Amino acid sequence: MTDELDLLRRANPVPAHGPYFGDGPLDHGAERRLELLLGEDERRPARLRAPRPRLWWGLAATAVVLVTTLTLLLGGPGTPPAVAAPRPLTVRAHSTAVPLDRMAELAAAAAAGGSPGLRKGTHVQSWSLGMSDEGPPVTLPEERVVRWNPDDSHTELVVATDPRHPGRPVLSDEGGAPRTVADGQVLSRTTYPPSWSDAPPEARPPHAPAALRAYLAETARTGTGSLTTPELLDAVQELLDHWTLGARESAALVRILADAKGLRPAGQVTDRLGRPGEAYTYDTPGARRMLILEPRTAAVLGLETTFTRDDPRYGVKTGDVMEYSAWMR
Repeated sequence: MTDELDLLRRANPVPAHGPYFGDGPLDHGAERRLELLLGEDERRPARLRAPRPRLWWGLAATAVVLVTTLTLLLGGPGTPPAVAAPRPLTVRAHSTAVPLDRMAELAAAAAAGGSPGLRKGTHVQSWSLGMSDEGPPVTLPEERVVRWNPDDSHTELVVATDPRHPGRPVLSDEGGAPRTVADGQVLSRTTYPPSWSDAPPEARPPHAPAALRAYLAETARTGTGSLTTPELLDAVQELLDHWTLGARESAALVRILADAKGLRPAGQVTDRLGRPGEAYTYDTPGARRMLILEPRTAAVLGLETTFTRDDPRYGVKTGDVMEYSAWMR
């Protein structure tokens, strides 16, 4: 795909020496070049309709200029830019917070029939914040689908897409350099040969709470067999990036979460994919983590981390979303 910065340089719809620079209409030549530039985006592959990466990288100043320019050209006045960070989830006012013990009871009842079953692989939509001290923070939205085959080979599809802004360009750091790509751009499609491991998180997770707790402790590599609440949440994220839990595994997991210290019920939310959920928060210095559970089965829908204090070094403010993952079956 043609590099967008080269497109901008060639099109240059408002050159610095032009008579209308800054405050007037484009002349006919500039309008034609701008139409050609925008037409490049229309000819790119259509958006992939399939209903993550906790990345922290330095953003070059030229890339920030590129992102800002493309947002102005493609977003239009009064339109939220496609690279804008998602707003933090908001707990519904006056909603009743459901204790985790009650969610554990609901999950146990839902798991009585044993359906749905555990499945190796994942389908996750994620947003992660890229920061540097050279420019404003930007958000990388991706969707990842991992499917395993009967012979223990598997495929991984990674797509740059943001369901909040269907059809609009999104930011990617594909190749190590941040740039905008078309919504639905396939970043990678990889097939892996057969492989097997008996170590978490690749090993099959158990559905008994005590065994699953030990499994998660090994996933987090604590070395002690016990888990702090932040370590537990990290291990849950790692688990769900490898497995789609069944009803019995979800019931065991919420039982473990109910015993975690500092994880407080917050109320009802609607997650980034429009699904209703019950929210549970945990505060750490400078950040708040929010776990979202499905109201009837207690399956994990999402996990969000937001800043709770400003960091002028990176242009981060209280309430900015550091990262978010939304898991799907």
